Formats: sequence, structure tokens, C-alpha cells
Amino acid sequence: MAKRQSKLPLAAMEKIFKKAGAERVSDKAKSALGAVLEEAGEVLAKNAVSLAGHAGRKTVKANDVRLASRQL
Repeated sequence: MAKRQSKLPLAAMEKIFKKAGAERVSDKAKSALGAVLEEAGEVLAKNAVSLAGHAGRKTVKANDVRLASRQL
């Protein structure tokens, strides 16, 4: 079995693949997707935190996340 590189559940990664039309998905593919999404999520979160700080807030809000996602 493949070594997990992500903290995201493999079942969630499988659901994403299934929604995209995959019939079967390997554990390595699920793990790889989780790692990529986690990396992208960290970048997105850092940008959202920066936007909240720029607005003079300590609390990150949903709008910060949406705006950060548009900047990617």
C-alpha cells in the first residue's frame, strides 16, 4: 500500500475522482491528488490570511478565501 503524503482522507479524494467520471481510482492516485490539493490549499490559505491582515482583521472570512482563489 502507498505511503500517505496528505492529511486529507483518501475517501474524499475518491469522491472527487468519481464526480469527475472515474470508474476506478488507485490509492496512489488518491494520495497524489490529496498532496496536490493540500499544497494548493496552503497557498490559498496564506493568501487569505494576508488579505484578512490587509483589511485589519485577525479573523479570516469566507470572502478572503474567495478573493484569494480568484488571485490564483
